[in-house]
Amino acid sequence: MTSRMEYHGRISGRGWRAVCGALALGAVLLSAAIAVRAQEAPSYTVLYTFTGADGEFPSGHVIRDQAGNLYGTTFNGGDLSGCGGSGCGVVFKLDRSGKETVLYSFKGGADGAFPATDLLRDEAGNLYGTTHGGGDVSVTVCSFNPGCGVVFKVDPTGKETVLYAFTGGADGLGPSSGLVRDKTGNLYGTTILGGDLSVVCPPFSPIPGCGVVFKLDPTGKETVLYAFTGGADGYAPYGDLLRDEAGELY
Repeated sequence: MTSRMEYHGRISGRGWRAVCGALALGAVLLSAAIAVRAQEAPSYTVLYTFTGADGEFPSGHVIRDQAGNLYGTTFNGGDLSGCGGSGCGVVFKLDRSGKETVLYSFKGGADGAFPATDLLRDEAGNLYGTTHGGGDVSVTVCSFNPGCGVVFKVDPTGKETVLYAFTGGADGLGPSSGLVRDKTGNLYGTTILGGDLSVVCPPFSPIPGCGVVFKLDPTGKETVLYAFTGGADGYAPYGDLLRDEAGELY
């Protein structure tokens, strides 16, 4: 007569053998799946091709919402009557089916011109960004654009609001980065010129200033956090900022 202990031992032994067998089979199947995947060619898909009136020369990264829609900017295109017939750029949305919608087309005046950086999207779906030109087009130092650039907001309905227009002086000229935002709604970015007007950076002579790091509060007040001198500290900052939990910017 088999004891209860022996019976449980046999059941346990069979169970372990079954587990080991299942693990071995799983390992084989996983190895086969990896081998098949390794033989697959990389996948590349064109989601959308720009034609001009819908935008031209996208140069910033795209961002994505929870529904899978993509948002970005193009440097030119849009309203082709502006900016010498090449268009002043657009803010666009691309849905998951590949349908593109121009949310806003820049005119090259007070609204801005030539967006070239990433967008920032808040919880309400508002988009924030910068343009290289436009804004205060009367400023002579920025006559090559014209205008010294703006920080803008585009709401979900496509309405654009200029949050700040640079003057080309101590406040900066030609914002060149996407924006980062803190919990209280302050925006941070950089410009390639302006700032310390006592210095001129050789590649951009005779335009004064070597660029700034700026902060823009929810009321539209701009504060220069740092003005580059063109020496060991650098000049003409490009690219997005990174902000850590302590508020430090990199």
